[in-house]
Amino acid sequence: MSPSQAPLKLGIPKGSLEKPTIELFAKAGWRIQTSGRSYFPTIDDPGIRCSLMRPQEMSRYIQSGALDGGVTGQDWIVENGSEVHTLCDLIYSKVSLQGTRWVLVVQEDSPVRKPEDLAGKRISTELVNVTRRFFDEREIPVEVEFSWGATEAKVAEGLVDAIVDVTETGSTLRANKLRIVCDLLPSNPQLVANLDAWKDPARREKLEQISLLLRGALEARTLVGIKLNVRKDQLDEVIALLPSLTAPTVSNLYPTEQLHGEEWFSVETVINEPTARDLIPGLIKAGAIGIIEYPLNKVV
Repeated sequence: MSPSQAPLKLGIPKGSLEKPTIELFAKAGWRIQTSGRSYFPTIDDPGIRCSLMRPQEMSRYIQSGALDGGVTGQDWIVENGSEVHTLCDLIYSKVSLQGTRWVLVVQEDSPVRKPEDLAGKRISTELVNVTRRFFDEREIPVEVEFSWGATEAKVAEGLVDAIVDVTETGSTLRANKLRIVCDLLPSNPQLVANLDAWKDPARREKLEQISLLLRGALEARTLVGIKLNVRKDQLDEVIALLPSLTAPTVSNLYPTEQLHGEEWFSVETVINEPTARDLIPGLIKAGAIGIIEYPLNKVV
């Protein structure tokens, strides 16, 4: 079997990104199932072979060709200095696949107000290379040590002078009486590919398919479909109320005895979900009946 015919080797991030990534793939049309302690989830597509991989090391294995592509954080691509092809960002708050940021953190009552105040001090972090570059570029001499975990506790207990840690909102840091001094690096989950795999026509086609449908699932995250029936003399009033991506779809209803000889239309469109709660009562007042609101998996 040639490389182009072999299944695409796709990395699924293990840990906090695992569940939301699998949920996003499900909305895009792929069912991924994990099993016990296996590092090889099953997927309902013979053209893909999945591997569970920590996001911290995912980009290294993608660069080396051990994986053709995968989902990992932008932060770890930068930290590892990996050369990969980025297909798309995956920010999907509805299933908690969110953007994060790495921040410089000190105790709430620390005298440190800016990075320069940490000259000669010790900083603990998992993001060692990015942190060292940050201080080196500013010519601030600090000692940066790798944190094996419980990073927040190290600064809270005074074991180090500061930490560089990842956060979404900063609420957990504040709850632990810690204070953000500044941001170092924003990060989003990303779908990325090995450079050689991207050059291979068959693998590129598969990667583009995955990217297209994942982006379609992202696009649909705040949208719903809405369908209704309306009499001809009330059609214009109903149409005027409807927002739409392009224009509503309008079609004649088949004439039946229930229509009593009147001409009725079916109207269908896509709207932002938050607008539905205010829109539907207005549509009813305008004469719409049989209103159906339904969720969308993808908008491509």
